[in-house]
Amino acid sequence: MTQATPTPSRREQILQALALMLEEDSGKRITVAALAKQVGVTEAALYRHFPSKARMFESLIEFIEETLFARIGRILEEEHEALPRCAALLALLLGFAEKNPGLSRLLDGGVLTGETARLRTRIHQLFERLETQLKQVLREAELREGRRPSLPASAAANLLLATAEGRISQYVRSDFRRRPTEHWEDQWGLLSAQLLREAPQTA
Repeated sequence: MTQATPTPSRREQILQALALMLEEDSGKRITVAALAKQVGVTEAALYRHFPSKARMFESLIEFIEETLFARIGRILEEEHEALPRCAALLALLLGFAEKNPGLSRLLDGGVLTGETARLRTRIHQLFERLETQLKQVLREAELREGRRPSLPASAAANLLLATAEGRISQYVRSDFRRRPTEHWEDQWGLLSAQLLREAPQTA
């Protein structure tokens, strides 16, 4: 006997509808009236679950943060070397964006133009956390493996994340036709080949 899939709550339905509209209505400004119509409820019903559209966006950003950083925690537990850690972290980010086109528009940030500055700050902080995590992995490589980044750790982490961010922006700009994981394996091979070098031995 199969277990029935739980029916999503009204709050979850609203967020799923918002994510779908971000995917389908690329380039259009989403209004509360349009979202209410998509969900099949009144605007007043939406406001019973969320005090504002900004709070709806913020809930989607919270979902992105919780999903990514929970999985990053598992990556760090399972992988112990710097290159596989960086590879898995970047593949996670690109794969998540590809599987969630609507949410990739939030990651890209363009859809937040004209919205409250708090939302743009939240996305900025999410990428800052990702960059800090990459930097930490690269710095630990010298202690764990006797290898250090070819660039300063902060510059190397920034390069890796900027490359991934660029792939996500291309995905959004192409209306989700140019997948962020396309060619990534070959590109990562090139980046990773130059990323670390043997740390000089102290006398």
